[in-house]
This record gives sequence, C-alpha cells and structure tokens, in this order.
Amino acid sequence: MKQESQPLVSVLTPVYNGEEFLAECIESVLAQTYQNWEYCIVNNCSTDRTLEIAESYAKKDKRIRIHTNKEFVGCDANGNIAMRHISIGSKYCKVVYADDWIFPECVTKMVELAEAHPRVAIVGAYGLVGTAVKWVGVPYTDTVVPGREICRQTLLGNLYVFGTPTAILFRSDLVRETDSFYDESNPHCDSEVCLKILTRWDFGFVHQVLTYIRKREGSEVAFSKRYNTFAPNHIDRLLKFGPVVLSQGELEACLKRYLAAYYRYLAVSVFAFREKEFWTFHRSKMKNIGYPLSVSRLSAAVCSEAMDYLFNPKETVGRLLKRFQRPKLRFSL
Repeated sequence: MKQESQPLVSVLTPVYNGEEFLAECIESVLAQTYQNWEYCIVNNCSTDRTLEIAESYAKKDKRIRIHTNKEFVGCDANGNIAMRHISIGSKYCKVVYADDWIFPECVTKMVELAEAHPRVAIVGAYGLVGTAVKWVGVPYTDTVVPGREICRQTLLGNLYVFGTPTAILFRSDLVRETDSFYDESNPHCDSEVCLKILTRWDFGFVHQVLTYIRKREGSEVAFSKRYNTFAPNHIDRLLKFGPVVLSQGELEACLKRYLAAYYRYLAVSVFAFREKEFWTFHRSKMKNIGYPLSVSRLSAAVCSEAMDYLFNPKETVGRLLKRFQRPKLRFSL
C-alpha cells in the first residue's frame, strides 16, 4: 500500500504508571511499516515517569500527542477517554496497551485486509503471550468470517479470537457511534463490544503473529481472577447475544451447560470457605443478569460434590482444586 493512499489510523495508548514498558510500546508504533497514523497517549494521572517519557517522544514526532486526565479514572473509563480522542478523519482505530507492543507489519497487514473487505469491522491476528501463540482457531484458508458465525462459535465455547484490545483493529466510524465505546459496568467489556459489533459486521483475521501481550497482574485482573468474574459474564453474554446468533435449541442447551458448570464452581467455593464479599458479588451479578442464585440448586451441587468426595476422596480433591483454579467452559480466557 503506497503511503499517499493509506487511510489515517488512530493509534491509542491509555496508560497509568507505565514507565517500565511505555518506551518499548511507543518504539513499536514508530517502527511500523505503515506511516499514515496519529498517536494519542492518554495519561491517567500517572505518578511515575510515564508523562515524562511520553513527552520526550512527542517532542520528536509531531504525530504523537498526549492527553492527561484531570482526575484518575478506572481502566475501562480511561479506554473510553482514549477512544474519544480519535480524529474525525481516521478510518481505523488501533489500541496498543502501554505494557504491550506490536510487530512492524501489524498496522499494514490489518489495514490491508480491512481495505480489501469493506464488510469487515474488526481485524484480529495471532498474538504472542509470553512464548505461547494465542487466539488460534480460525481456519488458515479463511481471512474473512461472517461476524455472526464468530459470535456463535464464541458463545458455544468453541472459539475465542478477540484477545485483548491490543490484538485487534476497529473501524473508527463504529467507535464514533457512541460516546462510551466500552460498557464500564462490565469487567469484560472489551470482548462484549466485539460480539455486539459482529452481530452486524464481519470479522477479518491475519494469519500472522502481529502483537505481543504481557500477562497483567494489576488490581482489576486480580479481582477478576479472585472472584471469577468470567463465570457470570459468560452467562450474561449468552443471554444478550445468544437469541441473535444461536438456534433456540442451541441457546437452551448452552444455558443449561453454563449454569451447571457455574453451580459446580460455586459448590467448590463453598468448600473453600469463600468470604462474604465473594458471595455478595455473585448474588448481585446473577440478580442483574436475571438469574438470581438458587439456594436449592446450590445445595444440590454441594451435595453432589460431597458425595463424590465421600466415595472417592483423593481423586475428587484433585478434581475440585483443578476446577476451582480453571473452571470449565473457558470461564478464564
């Protein structure tokens, strides 16, 4: 793609106290083979050298600009602020988290695919997480997949290709459709917004490793892991998008399976003597979803786990611990 014909891409990095890896992130944007981009770094009231590092690069390249929030906000709120800073003339939007980086051909490959297929709203690719290649599953012969089929396979638990915001590219006009791109009340709003878009648009996939994602251990990640926010979220998104992309039989079978796995997880949590806040979170979440926790169903799940333990204690303890750490149905993606 010749530079003069390249559509403008808005690159965004929302960041809080990212001094350790921010320079590496910025350097990866500067190293792109694609040249028609603008870069907005949204500083969320960082208390380390984040702003100093960002400013040093902005002085060298006029395509880089910095926005500093007046007050600290949550991660998803900062993501929304970043999305509001894309230029009106940008055609595509690419997020790169401050502790991640992108390979030199990332933007070029993603934009080329999107330009060739106007019905593609989101472009993904393989990502490197540590030494593992992630987000596999799209057949190598396919570069464009109907969005509803991606949604369907995701809800059925057969596929997950969205990765993190660093791993995908959006069409900017879809970002500009709403003032709040991410639902800040949902800790998994990044994947939910992909499902929402793909009920109307197609998905493109570049069969190449284009991004590097660091494993995150921040407070929000720790909360999601400790409280397993993934479990009720799977049920929530099934109820939101299942009626659109699944048959009635698939939806009913999937919901039954998800609920059974969820109550098995809660039964394990009973034996783990989880704290009051844990149960408050799950009661509130399921009530909001429209499926309040059932005491009778939980009791039945607890009894079932107890019987397994009584008749086969050694095997059951190992199985319970494994299930507690990594619940079924990809409750942890």
